[in-house]
Amino acid sequence: MTCTIPPASWRAAAARAGWALLGSLLLSACSGAPARPQEQGEGASSGGKRPSIVSLNPCTDAILAEVTAPGQLLAISGYSHDPSSTSMGLEAAARYRGVSGSVEEVAALAPDVVVAGSFLAPPTANALRDLGIRVVLEPIVSDVEGAREQVRMLAELSGDKAAGERLVARIDDALRRNAAPADWTPVPSLVWESAGLVAGNDTLVVDLLEHSGFVNSAGARGLGQAEFLPLEQVLADPPRVIFAVGNPLAEEDRMLHHPVLADMKNTLRIPLSRSLIWCGGPTVPRLLDRLGRARRAWLGRHGDTREGAEDAGHARGFVQKDT
Repeated sequence: MTCTIPPASWRAAAARAGWALLGSLLLSACSGAPARPQEQGEGASSGGKRPSIVSLNPCTDAILAEVTAPGQLLAISGYSHDPSSTSMGLEAAARYRGVSGSVEEVAALAPDVVVAGSFLAPPTANALRDLGIRVVLEPIVSDVEGAREQVRMLAELSGDKAAGERLVARIDDALRRNAAPADWTPVPSLVWESAGLVAGNDTLVVDLLEHSGFVNSAGARGLGQAEFLPLEQVLADPPRVIFAVGNPLAEEDRMLHHPVLADMKNTLRIPLSRSLIWCGGPTVPRLLDRLGRARRAWLGRHGDTREGAEDAGHARGFVQKDT
């Protein structure tokens, strides 16, 4: 076995990331693994070979797990192994290695492509590019059309457009089965998170709320994404539905369960898992089905349908656990 010194671009990346990375790169260079061809530039694969991928974002983790071939997705973000931050099932996430996103971890896996959120630190992104790895930065999608586009882009990146279209079809099916009736009057609703934060109008969760028969009362109050709405203002002008997005580890969750909320007889409180409100992809059908049940729960309170009454009974219990 011969020991090959890493190319200059690798050594430059190591200098920025620290000597620990330099040591790991030198070790991998002497391990017999083939060096990354310089002509591949940003990690594009040659000969039609599907690129190996590391995902550093819980939203892209869930999508890539559905559109990649076995062995193609080398690792996902550690967030997807954490029940408080995952957007995919823990059993599905357990099939993949979890990484924190450090340059050392990624370099050891030698992927063709790294997919990360748009908030990835620029020094990390630059160090990965200097290693010859293509870096794709994905923003948080703000509407269902953006969710479709993200699925299709990641499926094309992985080399399986058909898998992307199958996932898009699931999203469209969920949109159809959970759409509000044509004569439905939108119900004023509030997505109320731990510490009193609200969802703004330009978010995916609100776009899906509106599709399902609700209207965001935070927007009507002039509040934007992640602005604060205190309990006193909710009591003074209550919405008809509160979607309570709790965090079991947060002390601020006490406000979502304040006893005074039980006196709001005309307001339906429905728990909504944090795992449903941030990501597109396979999360969209799950959220839409949850919102469809919420609309039927509202109808059960104000109508006389068996289906609606059943969902209203579940909502009345206000259990925090949700799917």
